[in-house]
Amino acid sequence: MSVNCFKSLTEGLPPTYWLLWTGTLINRLGGFVIPFLTLYLTSQREIPVSQAALMVSLFGAGSFIAQLTGGELTDRLGRRPVMLTSFLVTPVAMVTLGLAHAIPLIAVSTFAVGFFTDLYRPAVGAAIADLVPPESRTRAYGYNYWAINLGAAIAPIVAGLLANYAYLALFIGDALTTLAFGLIVFFGIRETRPVEAHGAKGATPRERLTQLKREPILLLFSLLALFFGIIYMQGFVTLPVDMGSHGLGPEQYGLAIAMNGFLIVLISIPISNMAGHWPRFKAMAASAVLLGLGFGFTTFADSAPLFALSVGIWTLGEIAASAVAPAIIADLAPVELRGLYQGIFGSAWGLAFFIGPLLGGWVFEHLGANVLWGSCLVLGLLLALGYLGMSAPAKRRMEESTIA
Repeated sequence: MSVNCFKSLTEGLPPTYWLLWTGTLINRLGGFVIPFLTLYLTSQREIPVSQAALMVSLFGAGSFIAQLTGGELTDRLGRRPVMLTSFLVTPVAMVTLGLAHAIPLIAVSTFAVGFFTDLYRPAVGAAIADLVPPESRTRAYGYNYWAINLGAAIAPIVAGLLANYAYLALFIGDALTTLAFGLIVFFGIRETRPVEAHGAKGATPRERLTQLKREPILLLFSLLALFFGIIYMQGFVTLPVDMGSHGLGPEQYGLAIAMNGFLIVLISIPISNMAGHWPRFKAMAASAVLLGLGFGFTTFADSAPLFALSVGIWTLGEIAASAVAPAIIADLAPVELRGLYQGIFGSAWGLAFFIGPLLGGWVFEHLGANVLWGSCLVLGLLLALGYLGMSAPAKRRMEESTIA
């Protein structure tokens, strides 16, 4: 890579951003547990699919609450305290989950993992908005997503091998990499909250929520993200179970889902560099179509290569949305509400983590895989229409605020 090319990739991204990026990469390299949690609960703890899906949904419930809580705390306390709380408590909850046998303890531990794992997300999202100028944010969020998926490309393969040796190793490895991110924050990252955002301390929750009523684009966009997330979650909850029904085990699922990470690693950086020039809501519509088509194609998959192909199709939709969606949220947010805006958007994904496993598990168990994957296709197409419908009012809103 030439020096000029490297400069063009890193321009506008300060050193503290790269510390966050490095911590994200390390954390995701150890993201072993969640992709294999359904398999772990059904095979090692011998819990029925629907009950295992309920357990995984508790992760989503914790994530949902964490996003809103983390968003509010990020604005009031700062980015750094929220990140440290998340990264230092999560390892304890993760190991507890790996050791738990009783269903009540599994349920409580799963909820705690969901809460503390995702408590940091609004803080990181707000910190990137603090550190990076608007014209570089699409690249910043895209690169961060690239780091997440570089880890996601490697972690499932390693996790599949570890699962055959000892499932507890998944929980310990995940805990250690999370702790490593916490140490990076503790020793290397100072508070990034702008001085003008300190007014959030004195605002009452009611005053802050009143401001949100003036932002229907944010709320509608977050609602669509909820349904986007419900479809996406099937790749980590019902997809491994469907593959199991075709005689494919953890290693084959690990290889199939690794297609997601590998494809993102290969093409997300150039896409992130181009995404700033795309019509944003049309890009989101295209991503929803690809998401629906990918999961819809799963209906026809009966071998590991075909399942991997379906993952590849919906990954293209994921890539298109990964850089554009958080940049929209960051640009919409007033400086004193950056954490809350990130939290509301993130809470839609947390709620999808709760609803997605429950809904997908129920449909899979009672109506069958074909109905599940066909429903994903239809919902993806409806989402595309929703994003296209938002395009004109969103453009007017951004022009009024002189946001590009």
